[in-house]
Amino acid sequence: MRGITKRFPGVVANDRVDFEAAAGEVHALLGENGAGKSTLSNILTGLYRPDEGEILVDGRRVEFHAPRDALNAGISMVHQHFRLVERFTVAENIVLGDHRREGRAFRLRHRATERRVGELGQRYGLAVDPRAHIWQLSVGEQQRVEILKALYLDAQILILDEPTAVLTPQEAEVLFETLRELAADGRTIVFISHKLHEVKAVSDRVTVLRGGRTVATVSAAEATRRSLAELMVGRGFGDGDRPEPRSPGEVVLELEDLWADGDRGGAAVKGVSLVVRAGEVVAVAGVAGNGQRELAETIAGIRARKEGVLRVAGKTPRPGDPRAAIAAGVAYVPEDRLGTGLAPSVSIASNLALKSYRHAPASSGPFLRLRRIRERALELIRRYRISAPGPDAPVRLLSGGNLQKVVLAREFSGSPKVLVAGSPTRGLDVGAIQNVHTYLHEAAAAGVAILLFSEDLDEILTLADRIAVIYEGKVLGETARAGASIEEIGLLMAGGNDPRRD
Repeated sequence: MRGITKRFPGVVANDRVDFEAAAGEVHALLGENGAGKSTLSNILTGLYRPDEGEILVDGRRVEFHAPRDALNAGISMVHQHFRLVERFTVAENIVLGDHRREGRAFRLRHRATERRVGELGQRYGLAVDPRAHIWQLSVGEQQRVEILKALYLDAQILILDEPTAVLTPQEAEVLFETLRELAADGRTIVFISHKLHEVKAVSDRVTVLRGGRTVATVSAAEATRRSLAELMVGRGFGDGDRPEPRSPGEVVLELEDLWADGDRGGAAVKGVSLVVRAGEVVAVAGVAGNGQRELAETIAGIRARKEGVLRVAGKTPRPGDPRAAIAAGVAYVPEDRLGTGLAPSVSIASNLALKSYRHAPASSGPFLRLRRIRERALELIRRYRISAPGPDAPVRLLSGGNLQKVVLAREFSGSPKVLVAGSPTRGLDVGAIQNVHTYLHEAAAAGVAILLFSEDLDEILTLADRIAVIYEGKVLGETARAGASIEEIGLLMAGGNDPRRD
């Protein structure tokens, strides 16, 4: 890609960007949210057309008028925001994306397709039920479907956006081996990630974007994490040392033998017992699809518990009632920030008022006080440094980091007793991750009990005071952060200490 420029009203997303990736290499693309990575990828996959510049594939100049043109050129991408039909099964989604079916009758041979999807899942360590409908899957499982879809197309240029967000360290290493094998076969892998240790582990070269421009292309072997982070943010980068240990207070969140059903029927949460104290961060580690989402939703009142006890500050909220959970002091940051956490087409101000509009000063009796809602939004935008055109802009226009800031601003401003956070930094850049971590530390220091769900073990070891590992709906073990190791936690996440495996 040479001299790629793409303008949108009021912003230049790509400004004469040069990007070159060779056959047979894994090339990482780094940059903060809003640096231009997504726009560049969308141009390469035919979703956008550049205003200036040219694209060459195998030395030939190409023009993509639609995504199918890019697919026909052998380019496929796993997007950060998924392109899946929720009512279709996994196998149907994968076949639906097969452009090679053009000119043939669309007949889905269910058994053959499901068998092929199963084989791909086994081969690449991305197991998912081919017959499951997309709406039944967690965010992490949906990401696996997107990866499988790209591999099913046998793309020669494969773009992966945050592909390891839901994998254990062991599974991530399996994926890295797969990417190396694909590169050894002559394919080009463009690896987009904010995890600098992954970039170092799997890539050959790294191109860094900042402010819509190409900053540098460096050898991954010669670069350090600090040097890459400094290229991304354009300044010196702190060590991000963990604050001094806190002294937890009284028990705020208490779970006793908690059971809850999943979307497919049957138990998804199986006898979970856990306590979180005031000022404490307890992390629940696990591979996506092992009951984390269902457990978080049960605590937040979105999903009714089937059995067991759930107490918040000694009180038992009514099961399956989000309003009761909110009234008890539960704040919830869901893993799907754009689908569950926010209303995409609604203004920033309205999204910030979603949990407070029933009460003063946002309302007076049955009437909304729109000026007060807007004033409060302006205050939160300043406090949380949300980069936005203004409080009236739809949230769908914001970058991933700013979307998460809107969710956190709304939840924290309600003075919660308990914060349930599902993968709060997934898909964010290093600067936005540092901001989210700071907000979580400040909340814990203020006495909030935090239950953190994450598949990122580095994040867990940075934030947590205690770590519980969940596998197939059960908590297999619990340990203090000081005595934890990535290898041991990763083994538990894969069910390594489950007696059923012996």
